Amino acid sequence: MFTLASIPTAGLSQYLLVAGLLFAIGLTGVVLRRNIIIVFMCLELMLSAANLTLIAFSRFNLDEKGLPDVHGQMLVFFVITVAAAEVAVGLAIIVALYRSRQTIYTDELTTLKG
Repeated sequence: MFTLASIPTAGLSQYLLVAGLLFAIGLTGVVLRRNIIIVFMCLELMLSAANLTLIAFSRFNLDEKGLPDVHGQMLVFFVITVAAAEVAVGLAIIVALYRSRQTIYTDELTTLKG
């Protein structure tokens, strides 16, 4: 019979390993890709990896009562709020660059003046 108690739980090291892999994939995308939209998505992937790390440490850092510490989880809500604002501003910048230069490739954007 299948029960929830029979599901093995992941430890802190597994969460940190996944977060590290996500961050490495995002960093590789930022460094190697030329398309500014893909670079932007890789930056968001790196931010999600940082959020996963905060949640993992929050989950495994217990307080005096044996409950998970919620300070890291509250910080994630602020990070998500800042990420939403970053998406709005970042996409506006990408649209403005495309309208002025007619390209979305980073190697063709050599100066900030139009």
